[in-house]
Amino acid sequence: MTDDTPSLATGLRSLGDPSITYPLSPPLTEGCPETSTDEVQFPLEVTYDYDAADPGLFGAGGAGATGRTDAGAAGRGQSGLDRWAPLLPPLAPIGLGEGDTLLLPAGDVADEIGLDADCYLKDESQNPTWSQKDRLARCAVSAAVREGERGVVASSTGNHGASVAAYAARAGLEAIVVTAPETPAAVQRFIRAYGATLLAVDEGEMRREVVDRLADRGYHPVSTRTPVHTGHPYGPEGYKTIAYEIHRDLGTVPGTVAVPTCYAELLYGIWKGFRELEDLGAADRTPRMLACEPAVRGPLREALDADEPVASVAANPTEAYSIAATISSVRGRRAVEESDGDAVGFTEADLEAAEARLAHRGTWQESAGAGAVAGLAQAIDEDRQADLGLGEGGPVVAICTSSGFKNGEADRTGGLGSASGETGKAPVVESEWPAIEDALRAAGHLGHSPE
Repeated sequence: MTDDTPSLATGLRSLGDPSITYPLSPPLTEGCPETSTDEVQFPLEVTYDYDAADPGLFGAGGAGATGRTDAGAAGRGQSGLDRWAPLLPPLAPIGLGEGDTLLLPAGDVADEIGLDADCYLKDESQNPTWSQKDRLARCAVSAAVREGERGVVASSTGNHGASVAAYAARAGLEAIVVTAPETPAAVQRFIRAYGATLLAVDEGEMRREVVDRLADRGYHPVSTRTPVHTGHPYGPEGYKTIAYEIHRDLGTVPGTVAVPTCYAELLYGIWKGFRELEDLGAADRTPRMLACEPAVRGPLREALDADEPVASVAANPTEAYSIAATISSVRGRRAVEESDGDAVGFTEADLEAAEARLAHRGTWQESAGAGAVAGLAQAIDEDRQADLGLGEGGPVVAICTSSGFKNGEADRTGGLGSASGETGKAPVVESEWPAIEDALRAAGHLGHSPE
């Protein structure tokens, strides 16, 4: 496969020092090597030749016009992420119809939580693998195709792994996903259905080490390789398209966008999209970004309260397992501060109520997917509506990230499963590289084990 989109991407820029730039290819996947320290690692982001952007990109009849086509057909470039290709990194022709998700009026939700503002839900569960991660995976897996890698490797407890596996399958690449034993069995089966090799490893640090080791063996890393999350520099670019679509469908800029937040790639990507809309003259303002975290964790809130670049918190249990971060990120603080936004912590009771509220109105979300509504409810309970500017300057949009199918009880029994996927459970492997390497060889990666 070859690049097939008119990208205006020019290179990479450090979020630690924007004067420091790097080539677009190969994408650096360990953050900025010049500004990162042992304490804080700074991500890189993609830069563009904005002066060359078509003024009609966001106008009526331009690339933002409505209508969906198969990204592999003759109409490529007119649907989903492809329609925004000039302001994305080079996209391989591996689209699965990601993007163009529904923006649903939600006055009923606003009334139930006491929100005195127009409210909308951006339902990302309508993406091909039922989460927002498809936007990130389209961009990151395209990088693997462009670099001629044999496959991709990711560390994930759910949505990210399923999405990466699907796009790798579409691209004809091998996919290796390391996950936690606690990942719901249904999600594990989902990842394996795409042909990915899935290994369950207890220790998060070891899972990151697997990504790091395989990055040197022909597997493109599409999740973070650093203790403070930096991730793939192309990934958050896909999330910008959420901002483009909200602006297109509302016909204006919302006042606040509430986002379930883990390592803040989604939060920052949406914020960057709105910032670009303003910079390119398509909008006259930007919204406030409201990061919504589980109250029992909340590293971004801790970083903001302590006025530190990043912060760590205890790994307290939460039903919102897919946004259960213990370390905040540079992107999260940047998005909140630049947008004059804030972060709020929702309780487990808020989350349960938000899940039920959304499901009962026909928008079934996984626990984390209901985090934005839970966060808004908590902010109103704390009488912070005026403080956060909710309803000022435009409607409130809550990002709903993933299908309720992703919920489920954990299964730690392990087992290799059969070739036909009868069990779908990932083998639980010792948190040591030799054992993990043996398991990968047995699965047909890295060559075969010696006789």
